[in-house]
Amino acid sequence: MSGHVSPVRTYVLIFLALLVGTALTVWAAFQNLGPLNNVVMLTIAVVKASLVVMYFMHVRYSSRLSTMTVLTGIFFLLILFSLTLADYATRGWDFTAGR
Repeated sequence: MSGHVSPVRTYVLIFLALLVGTALTVWAAFQNLGPLNNVVMLTIAVVKASLVVMYFMHVRYSSRLSTMTVLTGIFFLLILFSLTLADYATRGWDFTAGR
């Protein structure tokens, strides 16, 4: 039993998409988008990571168990991010001298 074999054209297209994503990341790093800087950079990073996981790690063509494993990992990562942001947002930052 062999796994799914993707054509070389698919890998080249994904590679080119990752190069475009990298160029967008570099471009966005030099732009002053105000509070949207983090949103833009994280969006580009999530798209690039999704392409790598789906095509280079073959999750797109794998079983449902593999897909559920990846989605479960992302779900728990989001839980950890939300707990970290909740802790960060509720701290009283006091920048007075001597404290």
